[in-house]
Amino acid sequence: MVATATPRKPAAPGRAAASARASADRSTRETRTKYLLYVTGGTLAALVFVVPLAFALVRSVQPGEVIVSAPEASTFFDWTSENFRMLAAQSELGRSVINSIIVSVCTAVLTAVVATLAGYGFAKFRFRLLPWLFGLVLLTMMVPFQAILTPLYLEMNALRLTDSLLGLVLFYTTVNLPFCVFVMRNAFEAVPDELEAAALVDGAGIVRLLTSVLRPLITPGFATAALYAFLASWTEFLGALTFLTDQDLYTLPVSMVNLQQGAYGDINFGLIAAGAVVAMIPCVILYVALQRFYVAGLASGSIKG
Repeated sequence: MVATATPRKPAAPGRAAASARASADRSTRETRTKYLLYVTGGTLAALVFVVPLAFALVRSVQPGEVIVSAPEASTFFDWTSENFRMLAAQSELGRSVINSIIVSVCTAVLTAVVATLAGYGFAKFRFRLLPWLFGLVLLTMMVPFQAILTPLYLEMNALRLTDSLLGLVLFYTTVNLPFCVFVMRNAFEAVPDELEAAALVDGAGIVRLLTSVLRPLITPGFATAALYAFLASWTEFLGALTFLTDQDLYTLPVSMVNLQQGAYGDINFGLIAAGAVVAMIPCVILYVALQRFYVAGLASGSIKG
């Protein structure tokens, strides 16, 4: 007696459609849940950064007596431009802003250029001591310059670089180089070696290779290094206070400390808030302009070792 296999009956069309609808509903619910979590997390993260900025903006247009008094709903909207008028009346403030712009821009350009050359060497050259040298560069990131401020001052004073914007630029460049070299090394690591080899075969030199062939590919890393150096030097206070004693060379953070004192030694918090708003304007503009490059450069640095 021969056994015959009984063919399996196909699922009912109604049951298959119901299963497909249930699967689609689950997928839709998961998508909505992920979207809700994303929006909630992004909103909370944005509030962490936006609320202090909004608070500083509000305080900058409030009178000094309102700032130092207990918060009251009746005085919250007592806004005035007196703080900014007082800030504009300070003749040395404009000079300090110009000094900060000169120092920050020169630091950003010099740091990005040197970091690009060093990053190319660490990424493309091969020799025995390469891992040790790169590890030494990363090790310097763990040492804050405040810990070696005294020998730094003695060295710069011996080189006659104190009371000099050039000396301050060189100091900021040295401090910011380790991180920027790390970023640029990772940017060059992401570039295929075949592209570089093809350019060299076609007769391109190193300068032509960097400026024409590799430049579009390393622009995010270059912008990240420049933006990082600019922001770090624009807001830095201790180094400028240590290496500068001439008031004509003071940068904006140092000048703001000198301007915050009111009559009888009282601190003018309204003037401080207005100065903080003025100081944050270039940072916000520059970050918004280079945001997409900055994020791409940091993402590259986070996945390349």
